[in-house]
Amino acid sequence: MDPPGVYHWDTALVRVFIAVDIEDPVVVGRLARLRDSIAHTGVPMKTVEDENFHITLRFIGEVSEPVASEIGERLASIRFGRFRIELRGLGAFPRPERPRVVWVGVSAGAEDLRRIRDEVERILSSMGFSPERQEFHPHVTLARIKGARNLPALVKLLREMGDVEVGSVEVSSIRLKQSILTRQGPIYKTLYEVKATQDQG
Repeated sequence: MDPPGVYHWDTALVRVFIAVDIEDPVVVGRLARLRDSIAHTGVPMKTVEDENFHITLRFIGEVSEPVASEIGERLASIRFGRFRIELRGLGAFPRPERPRVVWVGVSAGAEDLRRIRDEVERILSSMGFSPERQEFHPHVTLARIKGARNLPALVKLLREMGDVEVGSVEVSSIRLKQSILTRQGPIYKTLYEVKATQDQG
């Protein structure tokens, strides 16, 4: 028997994050080729599928469906114009010599993403969420490293491709995404979308 004051809620939890999706087919193709080059090093890893390439503005985690709805509604208050970002440079967290997450960075347009990210943080803070502790470093994840076999080959590739140009994409919306975890990998579903209001002058 439950102690007094303990209640059971039937509200389902959803795992959510806020992101900019990368959908330009040319750029997606270039990211996929880079990802495949990483995979060919033979290092144990989990690679990201073509349809899942994105820039995370804020990972939130598990929340109730009503809270997810409120986040989506509040995101609508963010105003921004369409702008372009440049995807450039292969890198890794925590650092290229000890890669755990391999990514492509953002050069031009990174400040515009940071401004939107600041608005996202303001909204989440007003809802009682704790601020993100890590510094925001916009990137597109290509792979997560799962072991050390053949690691020198990957480190060499990261050094060689540290300034590789991937391409330019337009940011015309931000999305609240649900991440559904499966054995085959995550499935991402868009719950809410906030579209740009005009071209950025």
